Amino acid sequence: MSLTNPTHSKQSSAAISIGAFTFECGETLEDVVLAYERSGPADAPVLLICHALTGNQFAVGTKDEPGWWAGLIGDDCPLDTTDYQIITFNVLGGCHGSTGPASKRKVSGQTYRLEFPPVTIRDMVHAQYRALQVLGFTQVHAVLGGSLGGMQTLEWGLLYPDFMKQLYVLAATPSLSDYGIAFNHIGAKAIKDDPAWNNGNYASNQQLHGFALARMAGMVTYRSGPLFQKRFDRSRSEPLSYNIQSYLDYQGEKIKDRFDANSYLYLLEAMNHHDIGRGRGGWKKASSQFKAQLHTISFQHDLLYPRELMEGFINEVPGSKHFHVETDYGHDGFLVEFSQWGGWVGQQIRKGGKASDCG
Repeated sequence: MSLTNPTHSKQSSAAISIGAFTFECGETLEDVVLAYERSGPADAPVLLICHALTGNQFAVGTKDEPGWWAGLIGDDCPLDTTDYQIITFNVLGGCHGSTGPASKRKVSGQTYRLEFPPVTIRDMVHAQYRALQVLGFTQVHAVLGGSLGGMQTLEWGLLYPDFMKQLYVLAATPSLSDYGIAFNHIGAKAIKDDPAWNNGNYASNQQLHGFALARMAGMVTYRSGPLFQKRFDRSRSEPLSYNIQSYLDYQGEKIKDRFDANSYLYLLEAMNHHDIGRGRGGWKKASSQFKAQLHTISFQHDLLYPRELMEGFINEVPGSKHFHVETDYGHDGFLVEFSQWGGWVGQQIRKGGKASDCG
């Protein structure tokens, strides 16, 4: 691993230009930027974190604004920031500082919107690899991610097999299932059929009722029936309104405050087309090409990435390890209850990996 900037602070966030970037579709943007968060000692082994669909680069966050993996990552956490350097990028196509549909063209100042090139999971990984090169890194200790982040992690292991010792894939499979594509289609259609979307030329997220509906549909797949039953149990805040309805309404409105609808559509499409077997002779043949040790974690009641699909995949990867978590949180289990699975991840990372040329 190549380390630079030894005076780098314990915690920082910034954006870095990777210059001209050519997407898989063949289109090139001249000045692509990736926003990132960097935590921990500059001379420590690097853990690269990949975020999920509506996530961002703030996996660690701050005391006042904890990140989405705070509790898993931090001082005295399973991934201890006194022992590891943590780097997380906002994905290419995202909307939290990285170049995406909501970004403005450098010359004209016009927003890309739907003129942004179609982005794939492989594009995201290639862009992050370029950014790490600019930052001075030639290898990392491990790559970790859940859901869309898990898809990126899988592609990291195949596009750059000698770049890391270990891979940790949480709640993700070699390709997105038809069930997952179906729910993505419902979400995308809800947005596109909203007259206010205006073929991507909406004035504000706040006008997009279809975006709220898309998020509600997603939330039904991210959590489980048992969790909803335990949490709400048909309770009501008003005579004709159930609390589960108010909860979904709240989640639908909340997404409009923190995410861009066009970016959401682009990332849904990237998930739909995720397939590690594309151009590699199928997923089983691709599974034999991993060099880094692969670890996967499945979560009970995960409708999108069920245990059987993840275990069927891991059985094809020599030397891999799988851990199943009993939880009522379903797919969102990778964002909560770190006490149930974080210790296993931390233990495996401390053991190292099998990529002899890393470190």
